[in-house]
Amino acid sequence: MINITFPDGSVRRFEDGVNAYAVAESISPRLRKATLAAELNGELYDAALPIHGDCTLRLLTFADDGGKWTYRHTGSHILAQAVKRLWPEVKLAIGPAIDNGFYYDFDTDIPFSPEDFPKIEKEIAKIVSENLPLERFELPRAEAVRFMQEKDEPYKVELIRDLPEDAVISFYRQGDFVDLCAGPHLESTGKCKNIKLMSVAGAYWRGSEKNKMLKRIYATAFEKKADLDEYIHMLEEAKKRDHRKLGKELGLFAMMDEGPGFPFFLPKGMVLKNKLIDYWREVHKRYGYVEISTPIMLNRSLWERSGHWDHYKNNMYTTVIDDVDFAVKPMNCPGGMLVYQTEMRSYRDLPLRMGELGLVHRHELSGALHGLFRVRCFTQDDAHIFMTWDQMKDEIKNVVRLFDEVYSTFGLKYSIELSTMPEDHIGDVKDWDFATETLKAAITELGKEYVINEGDGAFYGPKLDFHLADCLGRTWQCGTIQLDMQLPERFELEYTGADGAKHRPVMIHRVVFGSIERFIGVITEHFAGAFPTWLAPVQVKVMAMTDRTRDAVCDIAAKLEAQGLRVETDLRNEKIGFKIREAQMQKIPYMLIVGDKEVENGVVAVRARKGGDLGTMTLDAFEQKINEEVASKTLD
Repeated sequence: MINITFPDGSVRRFEDGVNAYAVAESISPRLRKATLAAELNGELYDAALPIHGDCTLRLLTFADDGGKWTYRHTGSHILAQAVKRLWPEVKLAIGPAIDNGFYYDFDTDIPFSPEDFPKIEKEIAKIVSENLPLERFELPRAEAVRFMQEKDEPYKVELIRDLPEDAVISFYRQGDFVDLCAGPHLESTGKCKNIKLMSVAGAYWRGSEKNKMLKRIYATAFEKKADLDEYIHMLEEAKKRDHRKLGKELGLFAMMDEGPGFPFFLPKGMVLKNKLIDYWREVHKRYGYVEISTPIMLNRSLWERSGHWDHYKNNMYTTVIDDVDFAVKPMNCPGGMLVYQTEMRSYRDLPLRMGELGLVHRHELSGALHGLFRVRCFTQDDAHIFMTWDQMKDEIKNVVRLFDEVYSTFGLKYSIELSTMPEDHIGDVKDWDFATETLKAAITELGKEYVINEGDGAFYGPKLDFHLADCLGRTWQCGTIQLDMQLPERFELEYTGADGAKHRPVMIHRVVFGSIERFIGVITEHFAGAFPTWLAPVQVKVMAMTDRTRDAVCDIAAKLEAQGLRVETDLRNEKIGFKIREAQMQKIPYMLIVGDKEVENGVVAVRARKGGDLGTMTLDAFEQKINEEVASKTLD
């Protein structure tokens, strides 16, 4: 008999060799049906395999990440089997589960395209209906090589040969199809339903451009068809909201071949960027920050001192000035250390909160570049807080309150992830433990929930990552709070304590937007380009109904601009319906239509981007309405 401990701490005894399916059945038939995989002693485990010895066990369903991974991993095998049935000459590479789906790489001369998807999906449906059991078996390494050679699968042979000589290799069989795989998998193909092929791409074998280009088919799978339909709808909506598409249509930014990864901000994009920066400065002033600016380029000795020259040089742009190596800064922190050192500091000066909107440059691979989400230069909205150890908790809480205010202004909800000490950390464990417990205490006292990301902290300290959820439910990692006990040591930062002795401060690195550019990408997709009135590059468009009202339109625009509003006029000799539609396409919050009747009555006809026709009102009434909306940063 063995003892199995469940997540709630309860312990039950079972026969040695029991599998997770049987354990689930002993709890309830409903749980048995829902179980897809197991987590055995913290590791993902095939629910059909025997369990030996005392252990901890968690039964995984589609609601769990491990359950989804297992479901979709099985989907990749079904996809591969379908392709091999249709085109037996195709060679198999790899087929892992990934976020929101899976893919499989094939070596073939067949130019796979979406036109082939119906045929492949039909074969997939047939394999699912056959309800083939997935059976695991193992072979010694040499025998496994021969087995794959007989099946003429050279990529599988290469993978096996990379494993140790004494390794035992596992395979999964489903009907006439066998694949090299560590698992886990579902018990049969019939449990993996609602598979949808998504796209085709090229992919180099093992990610190296020196190797052959393979054909990659991306797909996804959901337990419930309604969830699949919802996901497809979300993707369609996401395409409409793609910030690269909207950035071009709305005249916000451009990416040029002359500067790959270096965004060009256009006039309307600069309005948006500057409004975000103005808001950033206003918030930080209220929260007690001072603003600094440090040079974009500093010499090698600084980067050696900070550790970047040894650990980050491949991502840095370097040059030589007067026979001295320099680097363009990939982050603002070392410059902030130098600012701290410009004068003697006392405990009365702490906490010292220094914010910086610093332009940083990082060398990203060309294949990783993606609109404003992955660029080679960006404005990092950094802040470095220098403090005593006993000020740490209050400062963390202060930062979280700031994050709360900023994210709620944009209608973004968030979840918090606490990353703890990694294996390759530096510094005393007791300091790490104190810092980690302080982070936990701070967010708990604020009534926040968090999940632990074990061992994923920075090498110099634990951190909190804030994952923002947009209106489609997609998450974006933007804000972060990182405790650093090491950089103050490297730069020998000091303050004079109340006891008259010298002490070492501890510091927080934190960003709220992450980068201005990336945040613009996030909110462009979140709002689908229809920015709140306070943030919109153009807030009002005033339109002439006829040539007779052109002067009145110009007078109205001038009065609104005098109020600090951002206004455009449309004086063209076009039908008013055409002008309105064009303004709506530009996602302008308000349109004022001025015809002969409006001029005669001293009013304007108001249309809202969202509410449609609001009727007529005096210009003073409209000014009051829009100014209140801007001042309160109202969300539509």
